[in-house]
Amino acid sequence: MTSRDPSRQETAAHTGVAIMTGDPKNAILKLSGPMIVAMLLMSLYHLINSVWVAGLGDDALAAVGFVTPLFMILIGIGNGLGAGATSVIARCIGSRNKARADNAAMHAMVLTGVISIVLTILLVFFLEPLLLVIGAGETTGLAVDYGEALFAGTVLMLFNSVAYGLLRAEGDVKRTMYAMSASAVLNAILDPILIYTFGLGIAGAGWATVISMATVTAIMLYWFLVKRDTYLTLSWKNFTHEWRVHAAILQVGLPASLEMLLISSVTIIINGILVAVSGTDAVAVYSAGWRIVMIATVPIIAVGAAVVTVAGAAFGAKQPENVAITHTYATKVGVGVAIATGILSGILAPVIAALFSYSPDSAHLAPAITAFLQSMCLFYIFMAPGVMSSSIFQAAGDGVTALILAVLREVVFIGLFAYLLAIPFGFGEYGVWWGIVAGQTAGGIVAHVWARLFIKRLKSNVSLGQPAPVA
Repeated sequence: MTSRDPSRQETAAHTGVAIMTGDPKNAILKLSGPMIVAMLLMSLYHLINSVWVAGLGDDALAAVGFVTPLFMILIGIGNGLGAGATSVIARCIGSRNKARADNAAMHAMVLTGVISIVLTILLVFFLEPLLLVIGAGETTGLAVDYGEALFAGTVLMLFNSVAYGLLRAEGDVKRTMYAMSASAVLNAILDPILIYTFGLGIAGAGWATVISMATVTAIMLYWFLVKRDTYLTLSWKNFTHEWRVHAAILQVGLPASLEMLLISSVTIIINGILVAVSGTDAVAVYSAGWRIVMIATVPIIAVGAAVVTVAGAAFGAKQPENVAITHTYATKVGVGVAIATGILSGILAPVIAALFSYSPDSAHLAPAITAFLQSMCLFYIFMAPGVMSSSIFQAAGDGVTALILAVLREVVFIGLFAYLLAIPFGFGEYGVWWGIVAGQTAGGIVAHVWARLFIKRLKSNVSLGQPAPVA
């Protein structure tokens, strides 16, 4: 391995650290910009993947839809661990304790290795019964082909998610953008080659994802272990095992992972409702349309990721005013972007729907996909305050509150409204779409009010000379 050049480290590394510990508004803009680009490319990959799979017919598209909840759980666990690492490390950096930041980074990697082994066994060896339980039915064979290939890369997926979290924690979002962009571009190139040229069918889509993830893993390992010019130092020499560090990471990471599990569970419930009221075609519509929603929500999620870093540093430095500024400004930015996104996606809905219905087997899905996308326009606006508010609690190390907000939004509001409008009120699959919108609206309002009350209490405690409630 090459040795570090300390002067180079201090000049390059710590542009990101200086940004995240400086003016919150400037930090939100500078840290979220590269993340938006990177996450858009990743989401575009998922779109491209669906477009290529749609060429195999509506059963293949529905099969991807049934695997998606399990895939979302895996992504959620990776993102949760990454968020936990970001929160703990950002607070260490805010309090100017690099040694503890390095130690926390190593703890995050150890957790990732252990969890990856367990999940690989569960997802690869028990995939078929899991798919049958969630209602894959006649598409189970195709779903198994896709899922077995995809979940073979579990360790790569989790490692990359946590490594992204480490880079975000030190404000190095540009490097995160490069890695995520490389993964998305390579995946998009490999999809048609493996699916059609090599004749692997739906399994080719899964293997394309695994190969692209392996490439990014190699790049990340090079940056951390060979080039060694990151702020954080990954080395066993910096590792002193402390259960409380694992606990601090999991205090945010576990609830964040469970949040994605909740979303996946609701997706399974929605799939079940759709099958009951409209059949598997409705699942295909939801699977295709939701991928567009994922792309449309990327800027909001990216700003939320920046909030965890910036507010986390503010918590570490015991600066409640900066926490308040971060929340208010990020919410305004998120809502502004969401309004523009909603208008654009509504106008382009028929064109986008055509991407998923170009084959004779899937052409009949176009009108329903268009209707779904247009009904989601209001969804984005109320998602923004919810995401920013949850990110504030994650930054503080209070993952439990973030989870409670997710339960209210996903289970109590979205699940309930989707069921009521689809079945008792008899609106069918369109009732499901509007139930999702209504649930997100209620959840976003509750989360925003809760966060403002928390920040008010935080500022009051500091003004009274009491310690800030930093986890």
